[in-house]
Amino acid sequence: MNSASKAVDRMDDANDADSGNEALLTAFEAIAEHHYVDSDGVRIHYAAMGQGPLLVLLHGFPDHWLGWWQVMADLCADHRVVALDLRGYHLSDAPLDPQAYLPARLVADVAAVVEREDAGKATVIGHDWGGFIAWHAAMQAQPWLERLIVLNMPHPWAIARELSNNPQQRVASDYVRTFRQAQSHTQLPMARLGAWIKDPAFKRRHDQAMAISTLEAMLHYYRTNWPAEPYFMPGDMPPKVAVPTLLIHGLADPYALPAGLNDVWQWVDNELSIQTIPDAGHFIQHDNAQQVVRIVRTWLHQQTGGSDQQTSVFSNKEMH
Repeated sequence: MNSASKAVDRMDDANDADSGNEALLTAFEAIAEHHYVDSDGVRIHYAAMGQGPLLVLLHGFPDHWLGWWQVMADLCADHRVVALDLRGYHLSDAPLDPQAYLPARLVADVAAVVEREDAGKATVIGHDWGGFIAWHAAMQAQPWLERLIVLNMPHPWAIARELSNNPQQRVASDYVRTFRQAQSHTQLPMARLGAWIKDPAFKRRHDQAMAISTLEAMLHYYRTNWPAEPYFMPGDMPPKVAVPTLLIHGLADPYALPAGLNDVWQWVDNELSIQTIPDAGHFIQHDNAQQVVRIVRTWLHQQTGGSDQQTSVFSNKEMH
């Protein structure tokens, strides 16, 4: 029995003893490995567990590696699962130069982790800005990228299109105007960064992670990469994604509206699957973890022909 399987057993025991997530999180944290890798002078932290094909998890704003804990706890039963702290967040370095957040730099952080893991190939699962990085890794045709899974982040060209043509998306993205302002990091209360979290056990950990993160760096993702007004649709076509792609989207996301999924197939030159979760919001890997895991497992099973009937941390027990 590997350490991941033992972790599942320990977490099931914790769930028997405590109906909340405090005991589950404590057991999960106890078996997480922690590593650091140098990415052209920027130190990137990642947590890892399990053995098998490599899955690389990339969080978004405002989150950190532990935000994937429910997904990791399941998938580590038969995969090597690693979750980064993106640069600017938690235990990773936070360069203050906005140019340090260009897509090529962000993708290089992921490449450094894949190289450190000596896996050769990886499936990348990205949410929000992590999804943005994943899209760019695919458009850059990174040789280590085997499959792409994106949660609640439309293709970058779809974002530009929707901002140009969809008044509802412009309203949904109005908060970005504030984030892009030069001194917005001095005006945004840190307490707001955890307002979306429903689980008090995770929120305590999240608040601690945000307290040692660098908000100015976190907002550089928006300042450097989000389309600036006046919005327009790029005239050139992006490089097509050449790997199998799975998109998972909560249809009740108030920030990334589902219209961003339209016509995405014109930018993907491989198998494309789109799975939507009705009534799910933006943070689906938190609030809809069991559904996300089920979708990911089914898709990976179809891609690899392997078994998706693995021991799950959920074990028919509801996480809160």
